[in-house]
Amino acid sequence: DRVETGDVALLEAVRVETGAYRPGDIAEEIRPARRIAAPVPCHPVFLDLPLLTGNEIAHAPHVAVAADPWPGPVGVWSSAEAEARFELNRMVAAPAVIGVTESPLAAARPGLWDRGVPLRVRIAGGQLSSAAMTSVLNGANAMAIGDGSSGNWEVFQFANAELVAPDTWDLSLRLRGQLGTDGIMPAEWPAGSTVVLLDRALQQLDLAASARGLLRHYRIGAAARGYDGAAVVARSEAFDGIGLRPYPVCHLRASGKSGQTVRAGWVRRTRIEGDNWQQTEVPLGEEAEAYLLRIMQGAAIRAEYHQTAASFLYPSAAQAADGVAGPFDIAVAQLSARFGPGPFRRVSVGA
Repeated sequence: DRVETGDVALLEAVRVETGAYRPGDIAEEIRPARRIAAPVPCHPVFLDLPLLTGNEIAHAPHVAVAADPWPGPVGVWSSAEAEARFELNRMVAAPAVIGVTESPLAAARPGLWDRGVPLRVRIAGGQLSSAAMTSVLNGANAMAIGDGSSGNWEVFQFANAELVAPDTWDLSLRLRGQLGTDGIMPAEWPAGSTVVLLDRALQQLDLAASARGLLRHYRIGAAARGYDGAAVVARSEAFDGIGLRPYPVCHLRASGKSGQTVRAGWVRRTRIEGDNWQQTEVPLGEEAEAYLLRIMQGAAIRAEYHQTAASFLYPSAAQAADGVAGPFDIAVAQLSARFGPGPFRRVSVGA
């Protein structure tokens, strides 16, 4: 290694045993390189839903997340300001079953089995399965269908799920407009609508009651990479707290004609513990019984009335004072002190 030349030569060296160059008896194990999946963006869907079991926080929304491949636990970070520091709001451990419809779904009467044309849906990951009618009546196979916005969802259930192509299913024998969503059911959900299976993969977000209706900012991505990762998806959403929304009234009827005394009556519904058949009357679910009633002619609101009972008397003198002449509609919605009016139900009064 080193030599000093003088009166005496000084040498420095390192001795190497020859045995170090002989092949050993045990060969080194060579492991294959571990496959690393590149991060891909997640697909989050926010759902402002009615109470599903009654154990949820009424005003808080849900989030469903899908990704292929699944990146492991997904973090949902939130902030009141777009550029402020984000805080972890919720961890999503498993992917949700999210898809799109490939056929339209026409409106159907709630409370009866919808035996119409099967709804064809294409899902990303996961499986669907059939269930007995009794299981469906007990809550199985619940699914939300909507336009993708956070607050416009109909909840329905299905008994039959038939695989017709890869990741494509036909859903038939349905229960429509569940949990009071019959009040927002359109004449038709078009092909391309979003569907989400309502199972344990959904997570309810942490949202203060004071933040209801306020715009908040969310970032969704692999938890291990943080909220500023390259594949993080940003969303800005405001939630009304649909779990507080009253159900639409039912059995709305009116007798009489325009220009005469008109009597209207309806039956109240409840969003809390309304399935117990041992009760003589369903719980109110609100601070007080109250209804908002509108006298409608086309899209014009002629008058509004507040009622504290499930009936309304509209004499001819009141009609004249409201400027009502000819056929009109009576629209009724139950009121909530925290939410306001629920969906309106309408009945026509002829001339």
